[in-house]
Amino acid sequence: MGTTQLDTVPEPKYWHLKTVLSEALDSDFAVGEILPNERELAARFGVARATLRQALEQLELEGRLQRRRGVGTTVAPPRVGVDVGTSQHGWPGAAGDTWQPVDCMSAVPPAAVARMLGVDSGAPGNSGNEVHTVRRIRVTHGQPVAAELLYVPAASVPDLAAIESPSGSARARSVLRELQRLAMEGQDRAVELGSARADDAKELDRLPGAPVLVVTTRYFAEGRTAAVSVATYRADTCRLTFGDSGDLEISHHTQERRAS
Repeated sequence: MGTTQLDTVPEPKYWHLKTVLSEALDSDFAVGEILPNERELAARFGVARATLRQALEQLELEGRLQRRRGVGTTVAPPRVGVDVGTSQHGWPGAAGDTWQPVDCMSAVPPAAVARMLGVDSGAPGNSGNEVHTVRRIRVTHGQPVAAELLYVPAASVPDLAAIESPSGSARARSVLRELQRLAMEGQDRAVELGSARADDAKELDRLPGAPVLVVTTRYFAEGRTAAVSVATYRADTCRLTFGDSGDLEISHHTQERRAS
């Protein structure tokens, strides 16, 4: 990677530097290779470290770089295609579901989730406000790519025995099994960009605050929202596809978008 005159370009310095770095990643570095430290890169390009950091953060957001604990900044592999099409799946835990149950606990849901479920978010510690909260992970090619919190009100699984598998993955499977008894009437999904919380970051081997894609799914049955899933996908490794044939893709190399 060589030096460049950044003062002569009309666009922000960090943005031009991002373009230069992106070209260098394609020509000078291999997947998984560790980049020089910030001090060396800033000196090489004649920019302040703050400018360099902005460029690196943008490249991480685009999935070109990964920050790894105890390693540093490395060149990211191509994103993995992950199907989130609504017609591909039934209830969580149904046949063909690729998520792995990790744990289950009763907890008061976040206010936004409580509103979707039509329950009282109330004060923590009030068992009347708690819902079953199932934590699951999704692994693709041996790599954790997403972590999910599935919120299931007691009304959706009325036959779940309190003494049956009181905690852990066994409890999670019990909740998922009982959920299958409902006749699904539909579901909807929303996708937005977010930042990894501490627990999700640990699950996904990311740093807290790293860019993630948050997919929120509402499942409908008996004329109400029967469950809500909040799934956090690694933005640096995932390419989400939607629909029966994956008719919308997001790719970090060409940044092209196709939609039928």
